[in-house]
Amino acid sequence: QVQLVESGGGLVQAGGSLRLSCTASGRSFSSVVMGWFRQAPGKEREFVAAISWNRMGTYYASSVKGRFTISRDNANNTVYLQMNSLKPEDTAVYSCAASEQSHGPSLSQRVYDYRGQGTQVTVSS
Repeated sequence: QVQLVESGGGLVQAGGSLRLSCTASGRSFSSVVMGWFRQAPGKEREFVAAISWNRMGTYYASSVKGRFTISRDNANNTVYLQMNSLKPEDTAVYSCAASEQSHGPSLSQRVYDYRGQGTQVTVSS
Protein backbone atom coordinates (compact mmCIF):
# COMPACT_ATOMS: atom_id res chain seq x y z
CA GLN A 1 0.00 0.00 0.00
CA VAL A 2 1.33 3.39 -0.99
CA GLN A 3 1.70 5.89 1.83
CA LEU A 4 2.92 9.46 2.01
CA VAL A 5 3.63 10.73 5.52
CA GLU A 6 4.41 14.35 6.28
CA SER A 7 6.26 15.73 9.28
CA GLY A 8 7.88 18.93 10.47
CA GLY A 9 4.87 21.16 10.95
CA GLY A 10 4.35 23.28 14.03
CA LEU A 11 3.89 26.74 15.45
CA VAL A 12 6.32 29.47 14.43
CA GLN A 13 6.41 33.25 14.65
CA ALA A 14 6.15 35.39 11.56
CA GLY A 15 9.53 35.67 9.88
CA GLY A 16 10.58 32.25 11.10
CA SER A 17 11.34 29.03 9.24
CA LEU A 18 10.17 25.45 9.11
CA ARG A 19 11.24 22.44 7.10
CA LEU A 20 8.60 19.93 6.11
CA SER A 21 9.40 16.37 5.11
CA CYS A 22 7.35 13.82 3.22
CA THR A 23 8.44 10.20 3.15
CA ALA A 24 6.92 7.71 0.76
CA SER A 25 6.56 4.00 1.33
CA GLY A 26 5.03 1.10 -0.52
CA ARG A 27 6.91 1.77 -3.74
CA SER A 28 9.74 3.85 -5.08
CA PHE A 29 8.86 7.44 -5.96
CA SER A 30 12.22 8.26 -7.46
CA SER A 31 10.74 8.55 -10.97
CA VAL A 32 7.59 10.56 -10.25
CA VAL A 33 6.73 14.20 -9.85
CA MET A 34 6.24 15.30 -6.25
CA GLY A 35 4.33 18.31 -5.04
CA TRP A 36 3.17 20.20 -1.97
CA PHE A 37 -0.31 21.62 -1.45
CA ARG A 38 -1.90 23.49 1.42
CA GLN A 39 -5.38 24.15 2.72
CA ALA A 40 -6.26 26.93 5.11
CA PRO A 41 -9.49 26.87 7.17
CA GLY A 42 -12.47 27.75 5.04
CA LYS A 43 -10.42 27.82 1.84
CA GLU A 44 -9.82 25.43 -1.02
CA ARG A 45 -6.64 23.40 -1.29
CA GLU A 46 -4.02 25.28 -3.27
CA PHE A 47 -0.79 24.41 -5.00
CA VAL A 48 2.46 25.37 -3.28
CA ALA A 49 5.40 23.77 -5.11
CA ALA A 50 6.39 20.80 -7.28
CA ILE A 51 9.59 19.10 -8.38
CA SER A 52 10.45 16.76 -11.23
CA TRP A 53 11.85 13.31 -10.59
CA ASN A 54 15.41 14.33 -11.49
CA ARG A 55 15.29 17.61 -9.53
CA MET A 56 15.94 19.53 -12.76
CA GLY A 57 12.56 21.22 -12.74
CA THR A 58 10.75 23.06 -9.96
CA TYR A 59 7.62 25.18 -9.94
CA TYR A 60 6.25 27.47 -7.24
CA ALA A 61 3.08 29.34 -6.52
CA SER A 62 3.68 33.07 -6.81
CA SER A 63 2.73 33.54 -3.17
CA VAL A 64 5.70 31.45 -1.97
CA LYS A 65 8.31 31.98 -4.68
CA GLY A 66 11.54 33.26 -3.22
CA ARG A 67 10.60 32.12 0.30
CA PHE A 68 9.99 28.37 -0.09
CA THR A 69 12.29 25.75 -1.62
CA ILE A 70 11.28 22.25 -2.65
CA SER A 71 13.88 19.48 -2.84
CA ARG A 72 14.01 15.71 -2.84
CA ASP A 73 16.20 12.77 -1.84
CA ASN A 74 15.31 9.92 -4.16
CA ALA A 75 17.51 7.43 -2.36
CA ASN A 76 15.34 7.88 0.72
CA ASN A 77 12.00 8.46 -1.02
CA THR A 78 11.69 11.84 0.68
CA VAL A 79 10.68 15.29 -0.51
CA TYR A 80 11.24 18.45 1.50
CA LEU A 81 9.74 21.92 1.69
CA GLN A 82 11.99 24.54 3.27
CA MET A 83 9.85 27.49 4.30
CA ASN A 84 11.52 30.77 5.19
CA SER A 85 10.18 34.24 6.01
CA LEU A 86 6.88 32.71 7.03
CA LYS A 87 3.79 34.89 7.17
CA PRO A 88 0.51 34.42 9.05
CA GLU A 89 -1.20 33.81 5.71
CA ASP A 90 0.97 30.71 5.27
CA THR A 91 -1.00 29.05 8.07
CA ALA A 92 -2.55 25.87 6.68
CA VAL A 93 -2.42 22.09 6.59
CA TYR A 94 0.38 21.17 4.21
CA SER A 95 0.25 17.88 2.35
CA CYS A 96 2.51 16.25 -0.18
CA ALA A 97 1.40 14.47 -3.31
CA ALA A 98 2.86 12.20 -6.00
CA SER A 99 2.03 12.08 -9.67
CA GLU A 100 2.73 9.07 -11.89
CA GLN A 101 1.12 10.67 -14.95
CA SER A 102 2.75 14.08 -15.09
CA HIS A 103 5.93 14.55 -17.12
CA GLY A 104 7.01 17.62 -15.21
CA PRO A 105 6.19 19.75 -12.16
CA SER A 106 2.47 20.48 -12.22
CA LEU A 107 0.18 22.74 -10.22
CA SER A 108 -2.92 20.78 -11.17
CA GLN A 109 -4.29 18.63 -8.37
CA ARG A 110 -5.90 16.34 -10.94
CA VAL A 111 -2.59 14.83 -12.03
CA TYR A 112 -1.56 13.75 -8.57
CA ASP A 113 -2.38 10.13 -7.78
CA TYR A 114 -1.39 9.95 -4.13
CA ARG A 115 -1.64 12.42 -1.26
CA GLY A 116 -0.63 12.38 2.39
CA GLN A 117 -2.76 13.32 5.38
CA GLY A 118 -0.94 16.56 5.97
CA THR A 119 0.85 18.43 8.73
CA GLN A 120 -0.33 21.63 10.40
CA VAL A 121 1.69 24.81 10.02
CA THR A 122 0.66 27.77 12.14
CA VAL A 123 2.36 31.14 11.81
CA SER A 124 1.65 33.67 14.56
CA SER A 125 1.86 37.41 14.02
